[in-house]
Amino acid sequence: MANSKREGLGMGKELQTKFGRVIISEEVLATIAGMAAVECYGLVGMASRKIKDGLVELLGRENVSRGVEVTVRDNDLYVNLHIIVGYGVKISEVAHNVMEKVKYSIERTTGLPVARVNITVQGVKVSKEEPRR
Repeated sequence: MANSKREGLGMGKELQTKFGRVIISEEVLATIAGMAAVECYGLVGMASRKIKDGLVELLGRENVSRGVEVTVRDNDLYVNLHIIVGYGVKISEVAHNVMEKVKYSIERTTGLPVARVNITVQGVKVSKEEPRR
């Protein structure tokens, strides 16, 4: 009984097979989500979930999971992503594409259904190459 209670509190997602059980950690799910997200057009990168002094930290490819929160509740998988978009892109379109790509990637890779993907746009990055007018 203790294990079934812990499953929803950060342990990850447990699958039973005829050969035994498989536990997919929330960190693994977050990495899959982060890697899928950074492949989307218009996304500059993942943002740190914690904002310090109003500044948002742009995470490198090795830290994409730090910008993702995964929660497993009652067999439902919830994914929250913190992203930074490029200046001049349509934010709603980028967010929609990220939602679809993350949901598809997690479901295809793990076989687990994703109940919800939420996006928080933490910042907009202006390219240095763009001339100022």
